[in-house]
Amino acid sequence: MFTGIIEEVGKVQRIERRSGYQRTTIKAVRVLDGVKLGDSISLDGACHTVVEFDQNGFTVESVDETLRRTTLGKLQIGDPVNLERSLKLGDRLDGHMVAGHVDGIGTVIRRSESADNVVFELEMSEKLAPYIAEKGSVAINGISLTVVSVTSRTFSVTIIPHTLSVTTLAHKRIGDVVNLEVDMIARYLERLTQFGYDGRLTEAKIKEMGYEQQ
Repeated sequence: MFTGIIEEVGKVQRIERRSGYQRTTIKAVRVLDGVKLGDSISLDGACHTVVEFDQNGFTVESVDETLRRTTLGKLQIGDPVNLERSLKLGDRLDGHMVAGHVDGIGTVIRRSESADNVVFELEMSEKLAPYIAEKGSVAINGISLTVVSVTSRTFSVTIIPHTLSVTTLAHKRIGDVVNLEVDMIARYLERLTQFGYDGRLTEAKIKEMGYEQQ
Protein backbone atom coordinates (compact mmCIF):
# COMPACT_ATOMS: atom_id res chain seq x y z
CA MET A 1 0.00 0.00 0.00
CA PHE A 2 1.22 3.50 -0.89
CA THR A 3 0.13 7.11 -0.44
CA GLY A 4 0.89 8.61 -3.83
CA ILE A 5 3.44 11.02 -2.32
CA ILE A 6 6.61 10.55 -4.36
CA GLU A 7 9.80 10.27 -2.29
CA GLU A 8 12.31 10.75 -5.06
CA VAL A 9 12.87 10.48 -8.78
CA GLY A 10 15.23 7.62 -9.64
CA LYS A 11 17.00 6.92 -12.92
CA VAL A 12 17.02 3.72 -14.95
CA GLN A 13 20.57 2.31 -14.97
CA ARG A 14 20.17 -1.08 -16.59
CA ILE A 15 17.44 -3.09 -18.34
CA GLU A 16 17.41 -6.79 -19.15
CA ARG A 17 14.55 -7.94 -21.36
CA ARG A 18 13.30 -11.36 -22.35
CA SER A 19 9.92 -12.46 -23.66
CA GLY A 20 7.34 -11.55 -21.01
CA TYR A 21 10.00 -10.49 -18.49
CA GLN A 22 12.01 -7.41 -17.61
CA ARG A 23 14.71 -6.87 -14.98
CA THR A 24 15.28 -3.19 -14.22
CA THR A 25 17.96 -1.55 -12.08
CA ILE A 26 17.18 1.91 -10.71
CA LYS A 27 19.68 4.41 -9.35
CA ALA A 28 18.28 5.87 -6.13
CA VAL A 29 19.22 7.35 -2.77
CA ARG A 30 16.35 8.08 -0.42
CA VAL A 31 14.34 4.89 -0.92
CA LEU A 32 17.45 2.82 -0.11
CA ASP A 33 17.29 3.91 3.53
CA GLY A 34 16.58 0.70 5.46
CA VAL A 35 15.80 -1.27 2.30
CA LYS A 36 15.69 -5.07 2.51
CA LEU A 37 15.25 -7.85 -0.02
CA GLY A 38 11.55 -8.37 -0.57
CA ASP A 39 10.56 -4.78 0.22
CA SER A 40 7.94 -3.13 -1.97
CA ILE A 41 8.75 0.01 -3.94
CA SER A 42 6.43 1.72 -6.40
CA LEU A 43 7.94 2.50 -9.83
CA ASP A 44 5.81 5.07 -11.63
CA GLY A 45 2.83 3.75 -9.68
CA ALA A 46 3.45 0.03 -10.17
CA CYS A 47 4.30 -1.96 -7.04
CA HIS A 48 7.50 -4.01 -7.37
CA THR A 49 9.57 -6.25 -5.12
CA VAL A 50 13.23 -5.47 -4.47
CA VAL A 51 15.22 -8.52 -5.61
CA GLU A 52 18.69 -6.99 -5.36
CA PHE A 53 20.25 -3.76 -4.07
CA ASP A 54 23.53 -2.04 -3.26
CA GLN A 55 24.59 1.43 -2.11
CA ASN A 56 23.73 2.95 -5.48
CA GLY A 57 20.36 1.49 -6.33
CA PHE A 58 18.04 -1.50 -6.49
CA THR A 59 16.72 -4.05 -8.96
CA VAL A 60 13.17 -5.24 -9.61
CA GLU A 61 11.58 -7.75 -11.97
CA SER A 62 8.45 -7.15 -14.06
CA VAL A 63 6.40 -9.99 -15.50
CA ASP A 64 4.25 -10.05 -18.63
CA GLU A 65 1.06 -8.86 -16.88
CA THR A 66 2.84 -5.78 -15.51
CA LEU A 67 4.49 -4.98 -18.83
CA ARG A 68 1.15 -5.20 -20.66
CA ARG A 69 -0.75 -3.02 -18.21
CA THR A 70 1.87 -0.33 -17.58
CA THR A 71 4.41 1.89 -19.31
CA LEU A 72 7.36 0.07 -17.74
CA GLY A 73 8.01 -2.00 -20.85
CA LYS A 74 8.76 1.28 -22.67
CA LEU A 75 11.48 2.38 -20.24
CA GLN A 76 14.90 3.22 -21.60
CA ILE A 77 18.26 3.60 -19.84
CA GLY A 78 18.47 7.09 -18.35
CA ASP A 79 14.70 7.55 -17.99
CA PRO A 80 13.47 9.11 -14.71
CA VAL A 81 10.94 7.16 -12.61
CA ASN A 82 8.82 8.13 -9.62
CA LEU A 83 9.71 6.13 -6.50
CA GLU A 84 7.82 5.54 -3.25
CA ARG A 85 8.39 2.97 -0.51
CA SER A 86 5.39 1.08 0.82
CA LEU A 87 3.36 2.61 3.63
CA LYS A 88 4.21 1.57 7.18
CA LEU A 89 1.65 1.31 9.97
CA GLY A 90 1.54 4.68 11.71
CA ASP A 91 2.77 6.71 8.73
CA ARG A 92 0.90 9.87 7.79
CA LEU A 93 -1.43 9.45 4.82
CA ASP A 94 -0.94 12.73 2.98
CA GLY A 95 -2.19 11.54 -0.41
CA HIS A 96 -4.77 8.77 -0.76
CA MET A 97 -4.70 4.99 -0.49
CA VAL A 98 -2.81 3.75 -3.56
CA ALA A 99 -2.46 0.00 -4.11
CA GLY A 100 0.31 0.14 -6.69
CA HIS A 101 -1.85 -1.93 -9.06
CA VAL A 102 -2.02 -0.01 -12.32
CA ASP A 103 -5.44 -0.17 -14.00
CA GLY A 104 -4.40 1.09 -17.40
CA ILE A 105 -2.51 3.63 -19.46
CA GLY A 106 -3.51 7.22 -20.18
CA THR A 107 -2.23 9.58 -22.87
CA VAL A 108 -1.44 13.27 -22.39
CA ILE A 109 -3.51 15.20 -24.94
CA ARG A 110 -3.09 18.72 -23.58
CA ARG A 111 -0.56 20.54 -21.40
CA SER A 112 -1.51 24.10 -20.48
CA GLU A 113 1.01 26.12 -18.47
CA SER A 114 0.45 29.27 -16.42
CA ALA A 115 2.57 31.18 -13.92
CA ASP A 116 1.52 29.06 -10.93
CA ASN A 117 0.39 25.66 -12.26
CA VAL A 118 0.20 23.27 -15.19
CA VAL A 119 -3.05 21.65 -16.31
CA PHE A 120 -2.79 18.22 -17.90
CA GLU A 121 -5.65 16.71 -19.86
CA LEU A 122 -5.44 12.97 -20.37
CA GLU A 123 -7.30 10.50 -22.50
CA MET A 124 -8.29 7.25 -20.81
CA SER A 125 -9.79 4.01 -22.01
CA GLU A 126 -13.53 3.52 -22.04
CA LYS A 127 -13.04 0.78 -19.45
CA LEU A 128 -11.57 3.22 -16.89
CA ALA A 129 -13.97 6.11 -17.52
CA PRO A 130 -16.65 5.05 -14.98
CA TYR A 131 -14.10 5.14 -12.13
CA ILE A 132 -12.86 8.70 -12.70
CA ALA A 133 -14.99 11.33 -10.96
CA GLU A 134 -14.73 15.09 -10.61
CA LYS A 135 -13.00 15.96 -7.31
CA GLY A 136 -12.17 12.28 -6.88
CA SER A 137 -8.70 10.81 -6.49
CA VAL A 138 -6.52 9.30 -9.18
CA ALA A 139 -2.87 8.20 -9.26
CA ILE A 140 -0.85 9.21 -12.32
CA ASN A 141 2.54 7.48 -12.46
CA GLY A 142 2.09 6.86 -8.74
CA ILE A 143 1.29 10.51 -7.89
CA SER A 144 -1.82 11.16 -5.81
CA LEU A 145 -3.88 13.81 -7.61
CA THR A 146 -7.38 15.28 -7.57
CA VAL A 147 -9.49 15.18 -10.72
CA VAL A 148 -10.50 18.70 -11.78
CA SER A 149 -12.88 17.85 -14.63
CA VAL A 150 -13.97 14.75 -16.49
CA THR A 151 -15.73 13.80 -19.73
CA SER A 152 -16.67 10.42 -21.15
CA ARG A 153 -13.08 9.71 -22.28
CA THR A 154 -10.86 12.45 -20.79
CA PHE A 155 -10.04 14.05 -17.46
CA SER A 156 -7.83 16.88 -16.26
CA VAL A 157 -5.62 17.52 -13.25
CA THR A 158 -3.82 20.64 -12.03
CA ILE A 159 -0.18 20.31 -11.02
CA ILE A 160 1.45 22.81 -8.68
CA PRO A 161 5.12 23.80 -9.15
CA HIS A 162 6.28 21.71 -6.17
CA THR A 163 4.80 18.52 -7.64
CA LEU A 164 6.40 19.29 -11.00
CA SER A 165 9.78 19.77 -9.33
CA VAL A 166 9.77 16.46 -7.40
CA THR A 167 8.14 14.09 -9.92
CA THR A 168 8.49 13.04 -13.54
CA LEU A 169 5.47 15.09 -14.64
CA ALA A 170 7.78 17.98 -15.49
CA HIS A 171 9.00 15.89 -18.44
CA LYS A 172 5.59 14.85 -19.77
CA ARG A 173 4.43 16.32 -23.07
CA ILE A 174 1.52 15.80 -25.45
CA GLY A 175 1.49 12.21 -26.70
CA ASP A 176 3.33 10.78 -23.69
CA VAL A 177 1.74 7.84 -21.89
CA VAL A 178 1.34 7.44 -18.12
CA ASN A 179 0.19 4.80 -15.67
CA LEU A 180 -3.27 5.27 -14.16
CA GLU A 181 -4.69 3.79 -10.97
CA VAL A 182 -8.28 4.66 -10.09
CA ASP A 183 -9.51 5.19 -6.54
CA MET A 184 -9.91 1.76 -4.95
CA ILE A 185 -13.22 2.85 -3.37
CA ALA A 186 -14.68 3.06 -6.88
CA ARG A 187 -13.48 -0.47 -7.60
CA TYR A 188 -15.17 -1.90 -4.52
CA LEU A 189 -18.40 0.00 -5.16
CA GLU A 190 -18.61 -1.62 -8.57
CA ARG A 191 -17.96 -5.02 -7.02
CA LEU A 192 -20.79 -4.44 -4.55
CA THR A 193 -23.23 -3.56 -7.32
CA GLN A 194 -22.28 -6.77 -9.14
CA PHE A 195 -23.63 -8.67 -6.16
CA GLY A 196 -26.92 -6.81 -6.05
CA TYR A 197 -26.12 -3.95 -3.64
CA ASP A 198 -28.21 -1.01 -4.88
CA GLY A 199 -26.61 1.71 -2.74
CA ARG A 200 -29.50 1.95 -0.27
CA LEU A 201 -28.40 1.46 3.34
CA THR A 202 -31.53 0.11 5.01
CA GLU A 203 -31.87 -1.45 8.46
CA ALA A 204 -32.26 -4.87 6.83
CA LYS A 205 -29.13 -4.32 4.77
CA ILE A 206 -27.16 -3.32 7.88
CA LYS A 207 -28.24 -6.52 9.63
CA GLU A 208 -27.40 -8.55 6.53
CA MET A 209 -23.91 -7.08 6.64
CA GLY A 210 -23.49 -8.36 10.18
CA TYR A 211 -24.24 -5.24 12.23
CA GLU A 212 -26.82 -5.25 15.01
CA GLN A 213 -28.26 -2.31 16.89
CA GLN A 214 -27.01 -2.09 20.49
